[in-house]
Amino acid sequence: MSETSKPSVLFVCVHNAGRSQMAAAFLNHLSEGQVEVRSAGSAPADAVNPAAVQAMAEIGIDLSAETPKVLTVEAVQASDVVITMGCGDTCPVFPGKKYLDWKLEDPAGQGLDAVRPIRDQIEQRIRGLLAELLPERT
Repeated sequence: MSETSKPSVLFVCVHNAGRSQMAAAFLNHLSEGQVEVRSAGSAPADAVNPAAVQAMAEIGIDLSAETPKVLTVEAVQASDVVITMGCGDTCPVFPGKKYLDWKLEDPAGQGLDAVRPIRDQIEQRIRGLLAELLPERT
């Protein structure tokens, strides 16, 4: 990562409908545009999980316009940090990238009460990631 470019993060889960969408939304929101954010899935769903959309709306982050995207080699190559969401996803590996695996429960098929704690875990991890990516902000 050069001194002038923004750090870039890619969140990956199988369906790109819950965890990776919430993580990307948190990072976009909390970094205030200082981090380039992408999310994708190896087998994207048709739509973002409605419980994830609702859980994020409760805290003022709108996911309603987001759509699941397919994971591409280009997205991985363009990212400094690649974070998989505990789904055992296979991801192309390139030298010089930082890879993290966040083991988080899958919100797929779960109601709002089950999604809230997952959302809160993701927020905590994003805050920790931001402290690493943008140490001058902390």
